[in-house]
Formats: sequence, structure tokens, C-alpha cells
Amino acid sequence: MSAKALTVAAAKEAKIELIETGRGTQALHDVVVAMRAARRSGSASTKTKATVNLSGAKPWRQKGTGRARAGYKSSPVWRGGGVVFGPHPRDYSKKTSKTLRRLAFQKALSERIKAGDVLTIAKFEVGELKTKSFVALVKKQTDARKVLVLSDSFDENTYKSARNVKPVQLATAADVNAEQLLAFDKILVTPAALEHLAERTSK
Repeated sequence: MSAKALTVAAAKEAKIELIETGRGTQALHDVVVAMRAARRSGSASTKTKATVNLSGAKPWRQKGTGRARAGYKSSPVWRGGGVVFGPHPRDYSKKTSKTLRRLAFQKALSERIKAGDVLTIAKFEVGELKTKSFVALVKKQTDARKVLVLSDSFDENTYKSARNVKPVQLATAADVNAEQLLAFDKILVTPAALEHLAERTSK
């Protein structure tokens, strides 16, 4: 393996501000929950007794039949009737402040570095546009199945070669988020990406 684990000392030398206490745990939880909630479509919908497509006529007369009185066929107690308290389209997104998101990102990165899951590599480039070459390059760096590769940018060959490899994801250091930092077994980082990460943790 040519990739080396980024130690806490090396991270500090790269000017990455780490959180070495318990601070930020709740912020990380809140931000991840908010990100997942924002992806929910909120399109689940049911029809009430007012919107179900049934006649509003009285099923039978009020008295004299020996049956329970009934006022309409769309009653929720009947099969085919409306749904009581069912789901309707809604927005699940939650608001999070910029300060909270930065703290969550800093906490996630700190925990992955302390766990030894962040690996540094000199560069990450595929010489030819081939998925096989991309997979070989990743396996050369780490034997982990789910890998996140961080750089300042990727060339066209590398980007296109990675499209069909679902367990491996490419992301720029400027755009990666806290949830992505937690979702992969190992994180490969280039020197240029370290500079961006240092900027994001020090703002």
C-alpha cells in the first residue's frame, strides 16, 4: 500500500484544526439528520373522506332498515373510504446554520483522522479511461471496499473511469460534506485537498 495514514501530528502540521474533545458530537448528529431529511421527497399522500372518489349520496335511509345509520359512502370506517390522519405532501427539510455545519464537518474529519481512516497519497490519476485501471489504482492504495477520494480536482479520465464503481466516490475537498466523511471505510486525500480542508476547518 503506497498510501500512508494521516496522523494527528501531520494533520496539525497541515494546519487542519482538529477537535480533540467531545465538542461537536451533537452538531454532527443534527447536520447529518438535516441532510438526510432534505433528501426525502415528502410526496406520500392519502385521500381523506372529502377527496376520495365516491358518491356523496346516503347509502340507505336513516330509519327502518335495522342497520346502523350511515351518511356517506366515503366514511373512513368502510372499505374504499377516506383515510384518517394519513400522510400528505410535506417538506422534511431542517434549517442548520453555517456555524453548525462547519463544526459538524470539523468534528467528522477529526474523528476519521484520529481513527486512522484518512490516508494521504501524492496524486490520484488514471492514465487511461478504463474502469479496470481505476479499480486497480484504488486497490493499490487500500484494500477497503468503500473508499472516498478527495482532491482539489480530477481529470476527465479519472472522473469517467470512476462512474461505474459505486463503492468508490470522488469528491473535491471544497464540496465534500460531513455525511460523506462518515459514510466510507477509508478516505484518500491528496496534498492539494489537505490545503482546502485546512481552509474549511479554520474559517
